[in-house]
Amino acid sequence: MPITVSQREAVRQLIAHTCGSAAVLDEPDADLTEAGLLDSLALVELLVGISEIVGLDIPPTDVDRSELATVNLILAFVDDRMDQ
Repeated sequence: MPITVSQREAVRQLIAHTCGSAAVLDEPDADLTEAGLLDSLALVELLVGISEIVGLDIPPTDVDRSELATVNLILAFVDDRMDQ
């Protein structure tokens, strides 16, 4: 089942909250890890939030950080996981 529009927006808001700035949504291909906005703790917070929003259980050990480096990659990751 694909991610709904409201879930997608909730994930976008979660990303902004986790990174501490809504400005990250303005540049969805900017590398959040490289910018220091998505460290290991923030990544776990993000995965927990995604789980709450879309009902996916995603253990941090099952994720390659490069899959979640940008806003667009995070949204694509969620889309892919929802289709499984």
